[in-house]
Amino acid sequence: MYMSAEPRITLLGPQRKPNLDEVVRELGMTGPIATINAGWQDREVDDTLLDSMLSGRSRNLGLWRRMQEIWDNDPEFTQADRDRRRTMVEMQELYLRGLDHATRALADIRDHVPRREWVRDSALKHAERVVRDLDTRHIDQVTRVYADFWERTAPHERPAIARARAEVAQQLADVEAVVMTGGDIRVLLNSLHLFNITPILANKPIIAWGAGAMALTERVVLFNDRATHGPTLAEVYAEGLGLVKNAVALPSARDRLNMSEKTRMATIARRFAPAQCLLLDAGAHVSVCDQGLIPAGSPILGADGAPTTSESLAAA
Repeated sequence: MYMSAEPRITLLGPQRKPNLDEVVRELGMTGPIATINAGWQDREVDDTLLDSMLSGRSRNLGLWRRMQEIWDNDPEFTQADRDRRRTMVEMQELYLRGLDHATRALADIRDHVPRREWVRDSALKHAERVVRDLDTRHIDQVTRVYADFWERTAPHERPAIARARAEVAQQLADVEAVVMTGGDIRVLLNSLHLFNITPILANKPIIAWGAGAMALTERVVLFNDRATHGPTLAEVYAEGLGLVKNAVALPSARDRLNMSEKTRMATIARRFAPAQCLLLDAGAHVSVCDQGLIPAGSPILGADGAPTTSESLAAA
C-alpha cells in the first residue's frame, strides 16, 4: 500500500478481485458515493456488484445514458460531435503511421552493435527526441481540435446539455466521494468533458482504476503489447483531467506490457519522462496527495526498464 499524508485521490489496480469495499472502509467513508462508469457504455446500468461494494450507497450518474439522450435531442450537436470524433480517428491513424516508422528506426538503432558506444548512444537520443516530438505535436493538435469543437458548439448554451449538466452537478453536490471505473477511456473522457465534471471532481475525494485512473492524469497513453487487433505501440491519445500530476497511468501493466524486454521498457520510461510511468497492477493502492503528486513508494517503471518504486513527491 502506498499512502500519502492527505490522500484525496486513490488509484487502484484492476478490480477483477475487488477490494473497493475495503478501501472505502479504510478511508472512513459512510455517506453517498457517486459512480462514473460511462466507460462501460451499454453495461453502465449493470452496477449491482459495484453498488454492493459501496454498501448500497452508490449514486450512478448515468453519463452514458445522458449522452445518448443528448445525441437524440440535439442533432446539430450530434453531427458536430460525430465530425470531431471522425477527425480524431484520422489524426490518431496518421500519428500512428509516423510513430510506427519512428519506433522501428529507434529499435534498429538500439539493436545496432556499435564500433563506438557514444556514436550509437547519440543517435539513440536523437531518435527518442523524434518520438517525443511526434507525441507532443499530436497531443497539441488533439487539444486544438477539442478546443475548437467546444467553442463552435457552445454546450452551455444548448438546453439539453445545460439541463443535464445541472442535474449531474446536483447529484454530485452532496456526495462524500466519487468512484470512477474502467472501460473505454475514449467514451469516459468524452462524457467527463461533455458534462463539465472536472471542476467538481477537483473538490471531491476520488477512487479510480483502469480508464478512470488514466483519465485523471495529465496525458492519456494507450498501450497493449499483446493486442490481437489494432496497434501494439504505446500511443498518446489526449490530455486527461490533470488532477494527477507527473504520472502516466498504466493499468494492468504486467498483463499488457512485455516487461521482460527491459531495454524497450527503459525507452518507454524515458519517452514519457519527466512523468513517471505508474504501474497499476493487481493489488496496487496509490494514495495521491492534495498537490496531485504520487507518493514515495509508488510502483513505477524505472529508467532501466525494471519495475521499481518512486523516491520523491517533488514535482519535476
